[in-house]
Amino acid sequence: MEKIKVALIGVGARGEGLYRVALKFRKDIEIIAICDEYIDRCEYVVEEMKKDGRTEKPQVHTDYKKCIDESGAQAIVVATAWEAHIRVSMYAMERGVAVACEVGGSYSIESLWDLVKCYERTQTPIMMIENCCYGKLELMALNMARQGVFGKILHCEGGYRHDLRQEVTEGNKNRHYRLQQYIHRNTENYPTHEIGPIAKILNINAGNRFVSLYSMGNTPAGLEEYVKDKNIEELKGVKFQQSDVVTTLIKCQNGETITLHLDTCMPRYYSRGFLVQGTKGLVCEENQSIYLEKDFTEEMGKWTNNFNNLDKYYEEYCHPIWEDYNPSKEGHGGIDYLVFDGFFEALKAGKPMPIDVYDMATWMVISVLAEQSMLTGQTVAFPDFTNGKWILNKNNFAL
Repeated sequence: MEKIKVALIGVGARGEGLYRVALKFRKDIEIIAICDEYIDRCEYVVEEMKKDGRTEKPQVHTDYKKCIDESGAQAIVVATAWEAHIRVSMYAMERGVAVACEVGGSYSIESLWDLVKCYERTQTPIMMIENCCYGKLELMALNMARQGVFGKILHCEGGYRHDLRQEVTEGNKNRHYRLQQYIHRNTENYPTHEIGPIAKILNINAGNRFVSLYSMGNTPAGLEEYVKDKNIEELKGVKFQQSDVVTTLIKCQNGETITLHLDTCMPRYYSRGFLVQGTKGLVCEENQSIYLEKDFTEEMGKWTNNFNNLDKYYEEYCHPIWEDYNPSKEGHGGIDYLVFDGFFEALKAGKPMPIDVYDMATWMVISVLAEQSMLTGQTVAFPDFTNGKWILNKNNFAL
């Protein structure tokens, strides 16, 4: 494929954003269809395409099945509400249409097995569009880990720490799915930003695997207080199930431990809390620093003097993906563009996807397992979606 015919399915806030900050810059795709259950969203993106000088005249659909069946798309971008990701993806895969699927948690282990089996039966390419795997810091850490710079890695941390109170409580106004999720469900609902980069660093599904998980969360209070303070009449008296902070602990087959934090219902600064710690040093997103034993000095021993030292390490360990890339208008500092680069380049070359169906299932299942663990107060086991192939699979399709 030289120029790929693409349909965008789901063009609400995230879907429209993906067009605006990543897809509109691409010359190797032809956007031939736009689909959303709300027609005004489709029409908005069509008008934006005209303003941007794109020459396509995309079909407009409100039914994703008709869009996939009638548009002639060779690939779809799925940016619907979380609960539709798997069914839309599988419908396309059954018809040989490649899938770039946005992130989110899952709702059942069975649905993820269905997804994996669908891929194994059809061999239709599918990739989770987890942009955080393409972060400059995360990819440098991956590069350093593969070179053994951190020694034996023993512990990692990740987080989605983001004040979402306004977004959640304006869900009805903005037709956004998060509101209903927070009313009816309590879990680690958005795990892939946190776990994706860590899974690649720890070679999950490629010589290593997650084996067990334990989650806990506080009694919800943040959103109800926000509703009261902002005098949001339609939500007064609503009981939110989602904990303000969820902490998840994961153990790996090779002995590493992982801590994940979901923190979205209280005032706070944005952070993904990325940390990789090994016997020879660590990388820490929170203070933008790397601390290596080989570079130790008495002055460095005073940790407060070691903040913001990443630039010198970028000079030596910057991942090849970032060596010649300088983002301008692309979203989230360039990672939205880069993750689609990974998808479209693999699709054109007929190569395995950098974030494949086994990664996708393994990361998404965290939401199901966390929900079970929080309900029962027990540690739960991870399914092995590779059916044992992780033991011999040494090809961690590298970013």
